[in-house]
Amino acid sequence: QSKAITATGIMMLWEEGKFQLDDPISKYIPEFKNPQVLKSFNPADSTYTTDPAKSEITIRQLLTHTSGVGYGVIDPSEQMKMIYAKAGITDAFTTKKVTIADNERKLAKLPLHFNPGEKYSYSEGLDVLGYFIEVVSGMPFDVYLKTHIFDPLGMEDTRFYQPEEKAGRLVAVQQKGSNGKWEKYPVTFYDTDYPIKGAKTFFSGGGGLSSTAKDYATFLQMYLNGGEYNGIRLLSHTTIEAIMGNQIGNIWGENPEKVYGLAFSVVTRKGEEKGGMGSEGTFEWGGYFNTQYFADPKEKVIGILMKQTQGPVNDETGWKFKQLVGQSIDD
Repeated sequence: QSKAITATGIMMLWEEGKFQLDDPISKYIPEFKNPQVLKSFNPADSTYTTDPAKSEITIRQLLTHTSGVGYGVIDPSEQMKMIYAKAGITDAFTTKKVTIADNERKLAKLPLHFNPGEKYSYSEGLDVLGYFIEVVSGMPFDVYLKTHIFDPLGMEDTRFYQPEEKAGRLVAVQQKGSNGKWEKYPVTFYDTDYPIKGAKTFFSGGGGLSSTAKDYATFLQMYLNGGEYNGIRLLSHTTIEAIMGNQIGNIWGENPEKVYGLAFSVVTRKGEEKGGMGSEGTFEWGGYFNTQYFADPKEKVIGILMKQTQGPVNDETGWKFKQLVGQSIDD
């Protein structure tokens, strides 16, 4: 759920006139100049060939996952997983001493899935934009979020790494074992206890923030209020409208049930009429550990599910939760 917060920071800087959404990212991070698209791949040694991309990657494309950038270990392409692993790219969470500056500059040299703007593929675009915030604002990414979003909204429990006095509040990530019982998720390519241990130097724009349901509800309420909360305005209502607009054209198909804006997926009229998705304009997304949220501007309802699970558990709580919230609305 970190991505929407990163996107909010991006749009706040955009409102300040720091850049245009269709600027090439290479204007600010030169390593992204002259991107290449993957052409062929040799699984024996993870070598590959490329073709020059038809255009530069834009900030808008990074926000909307249409840049062609991959997503490392969770990428749907085994080829891209291997390429990212060989390059030593850090994906979202780590206890190692890594910085987003080093990570994103390495990522910039890797091939794209496709030419920028051609398709949608969930990506590390928001990780790139976390570093972009550092470049444009002149502040460390974590400090920027704290100063410009968390402190103004009173989100006291939201941060990348928890202080020692709050470490005991971190909920363990769990999976269902072979016996069908829940158990702590093991260390894999990352340690799920990363918010309270390790180097604490990696601030991922695409994942890694820890928070509470209360804090995240405050963040979503700011959006329902048109960019303001308790007298503190983060974004103009006109910017909120742009964020909720369809930013990917017909990439998700003609007359889709949902479209993708600049921070969330948004339910269309067709989606509302299908049922179970909320009203038209409901915006939503989720997090890596099966967290989920939605906010319905018509019904003025926010739903947040902090599950903290991982693995293929055939979980049905997501859609059931949304349906139960919907059926409880009686006025």
